[in-house]
Amino acid sequence: MTDAVIVAARRTPTGKRNGVLSGVHPADLSAHVLADLVATAGVDPALVEDVIWGCVSQASEQTGDIARTAALSAGFPETVTGVTVDRQCGSSQQAVHFAAAGIIAGQYDIAIAGGVESMSRVPMGSSSMGNSPYGDRFLERYNGVKPNQGIGAEMIGEQWGFTRTQVDELAIESHARAAAATDSGAFESQIAPIETEHGLITADEGIRRGGTVEGLAKLSTVFKEDGIVTAGNSSQISDGSAALLMMSDAKAKELGLTPIARVHTAVLAGTDPVIMLTGPIPATQKALAKSGLSVDDIGVFEVNEAFATVPLAWQQEIGADWAKINPNGGAIAMGHPLGGSGARLMTTMIHHMQANGIRYGLQTMCEGGGQANATILELL
Repeated sequence: MTDAVIVAARRTPTGKRNGVLSGVHPADLSAHVLADLVATAGVDPALVEDVIWGCVSQASEQTGDIARTAALSAGFPETVTGVTVDRQCGSSQQAVHFAAAGIIAGQYDIAIAGGVESMSRVPMGSSSMGNSPYGDRFLERYNGVKPNQGIGAEMIGEQWGFTRTQVDELAIESHARAAAATDSGAFESQIAPIETEHGLITADEGIRRGGTVEGLAKLSTVFKEDGIVTAGNSSQISDGSAALLMMSDAKAKELGLTPIARVHTAVLAGTDPVIMLTGPIPATQKALAKSGLSVDDIGVFEVNEAFATVPLAWQQEIGADWAKINPNGGAIAMGHPLGGSGARLMTTMIHHMQANGIRYGLQTMCEGGGQANATILELL
């Protein structure tokens, strides 16, 4: 059977909203990481058969099939096609699933999966143009409730009984882990530095050092007056892009390339779209069951920190060792450029696996509409 393998994984630094990457057009941000990816692998871009690219707010500068525009902007030959994917926050993780499926089915020999979001230039929700995506039949089914991710995060806090202190402690730890990873050089092998009007950007912009739980406690809640969700314990609005070069194991051998990992298992799960953010729990359970692996077999977990309540609830239900969850920090510290986040998490995870000799890694993300992807990679 054909294996879908990853031979290179790269990402831009992540910029804060209106920060160091805000002056870069999202197609150019994508092009930067695409060009860097093939150069890192030493692969002729003419061999790439498709660019499968996640992007959530497909409006304004991110419309017109940004995958294709990005490939052309990267200088790839006109023969290289591109398709843009929206599975909300998991868009670029879904792009990996699509690429793997195409490779295993024999439709591709080589594909690039990844994504982008410039939330500074194309604000979240731009694609709705102020209109609700929920029609009468949806609202009738869910008693007139229009889903809101922040409210969903508060609902998780209530259902699992988390306190404000718990979510703030997770946020502080996320920043501390990301700062430690940056200082140790753990991100250097994955980041493609980018020249901007602010100079050469080589590191993630949103990481804060020296924060305290007492400091975070002073922030007001955002979605519920007596709630626990604040800007400090939620993912940051960000700009960024990431990409993975994927191919069949036979093609990698033919080209003399050494794969880093293979896509071992890829699954989806759907849950209640109102609470919305609990999907990673059944997705992880499904991935473990399908793979035949146990929680203890997995050496690293990437669980997207959309809100602190999400990984807290996931950990409580799955029972994974906290030290193995987001060991280099998460989206609370490093940012969450929606369409690029799945590929960013996977890039970080695969480099961590390689650096530490970890055989299996599992990634999962909550997604709008009450969905989740889960992916298990195996180090080769």
